Amino acid sequence: MTAPATTPAHPLLAAHAGVLDEIRQALAERSYYSRYPESPSPRVYGESAAADGLAAHEAHLGRPYAALSGQPTDGTFVGSEVSPYGPALGVTYPAFAVEAGLAAARAAMPAWRDAGPQVRAAVCIEIVDRINQRSFEIANAVMHTSGQPFVMSFQAGGPHAQDRAIEAVAAGLVEQERVPGTVVWEKPGRDREGNPAPTRMQKDYRIVPRGVALVIGCNTFPTWNAYPGIFASLVTGNAVVVKPHPRAVLPLAISVEVARTVLEEAGFDPALVQLAAEADGQGLAKTLAERDEVAIIDYTGGPGFGAWLEQSAAANGKLVYTEKAGINTIVVDSTDDLRGVLGNLAFSLTLYSGQMCTAPQNLYVPADGVATDEGHLSFDEFGDRLAAAISRLTGDDAKAVELLGATVNDQVRANADSLAALAADAEGRVVLDSRRIAHPGWADAVVRAPGLVAVDVAREDIYTQECFGPVGFLIRTSSTEQSLAQLADTVREHGAMTAAVYSTDEKVLDAAREAAAEAGVALSENLTGQIFVNQTAAFSDFHGTGANPAANAAYTDAAFVANRFRVITSRRHVA
Repeated sequence: MTAPATTPAHPLLAAHAGVLDEIRQALAERSYYSRYPESPSPRVYGESAAADGLAAHEAHLGRPYAALSGQPTDGTFVGSEVSPYGPALGVTYPAFAVEAGLAAARAAMPAWRDAGPQVRAAVCIEIVDRINQRSFEIANAVMHTSGQPFVMSFQAGGPHAQDRAIEAVAAGLVEQERVPGTVVWEKPGRDREGNPAPTRMQKDYRIVPRGVALVIGCNTFPTWNAYPGIFASLVTGNAVVVKPHPRAVLPLAISVEVARTVLEEAGFDPALVQLAAEADGQGLAKTLAERDEVAIIDYTGGPGFGAWLEQSAAANGKLVYTEKAGINTIVVDSTDDLRGVLGNLAFSLTLYSGQMCTAPQNLYVPADGVATDEGHLSFDEFGDRLAAAISRLTGDDAKAVELLGATVNDQVRANADSLAALAADAEGRVVLDSRRIAHPGWADAVVRAPGLVAVDVAREDIYTQECFGPVGFLIRTSSTEQSLAQLADTVREHGAMTAAVYSTDEKVLDAAREAAAEAGVALSENLTGQIFVNQTAAFSDFHGTGANPAANAAYTDAAFVANRFRVITSRRHVA
């Protein structure tokens, strides 16, 4: 679809017209599309990119973040970030002046609204392109706020997050382009003499934003989880206030700085994007969520505040999009590639110490065991083989830390320490304890390898609670049928972002698809290669479904973007 002739001319629209066509097509086809290379190789980003990015990151440390000085502020500074790897970052940020900041955001919106969807999309593309140029700087910031290992910080915090941003732009653009700018409407009719006399009217359709959008960030994936909401709201004409998690401000501060710079260069008010940093425990998210100016809220975080937003804020007429906690499930029935299954599961459980909203927690295995290409394995034998695979993967400390990263908070560390108590409470056994690993580069980092606890399916009091971090439950069921029933029941009641099944039986796979559909969760089948249940691909996989308690939205479907704007019609008779 080409831009309407009435779209205001803008140099960025000409510069990015080809990209807009590409992303429209990729979204329609749900094909592989990535604008930003995921490899941090110097052959891709340049020989000095890594060193330059590290230097840029280090230049922020121990000082005020001066690049945001143009925002409305009360004159004070806040900031208390401490790297999960040990050192305090020492960065401070201008405190957000709520009244003045929201007023500035509202004042900036009319010109942005009137620019039209295509211009807004082109400006958003330019913002993300500029963010991509700072991927190494952002990667270091993500690493030292979330505890992700560096390569993961680069990929998930950089290009993968940027692709999700572009996907949100595409989805928002396409939904707006469904509405024509103007039409001549003609209704057949006749005059008093019976001659043809159609009624003709010109109808103009004006897309208007809902209001100020509030994006509430999380600690573990500060950019990946914030970008979809930021860019879905921007492309649909709304101003955005970004409220980072107080322990993960820097990656979003850099992103907001870039957005404000591009907006100003493009002729728009930088107040369209503002950073609302806060002191730890200040409660700024609730203050902002209750403001009348805020019309849209995107939230990633714990279920308590998320539930309050879904109930209280939504009841006050605000659009609320949440991603909260869930219990991700894997059903193991049979396999013709045991080695591939064990390797894939070990990696999925190990990556970022299980501190991902998509990481598996509950593994259901029949009491009579699993048929494999290496012979039949009992329940205990399968657990022992999986434990051995995890131990091999994490056995070398220097290599393991590049997968595990560092634990992000005390609760994760407490969960890792709780395996023996969990096993005792459940009358189960510790199949694999969560091993402490020494980080060769960061002595103060608390690094933990995954642990496994075997429990009986009857102990729902143990395994239906999210145990965030490097903890997995191996759950003994009476049969695969019971495993699938438990998948559906627990996801429906407690939520999940992912589910997976391993089986050589097509009937079991069909039943698993039915259970996943009934529960409202995305399903992966027989993953044994280099795709893992933790991962979703922009422009192809929906992240979350909105169909179970873990999230009420999906990155990125039409429902995620279409309600962020409204259409106002004006009409008049024409000859």
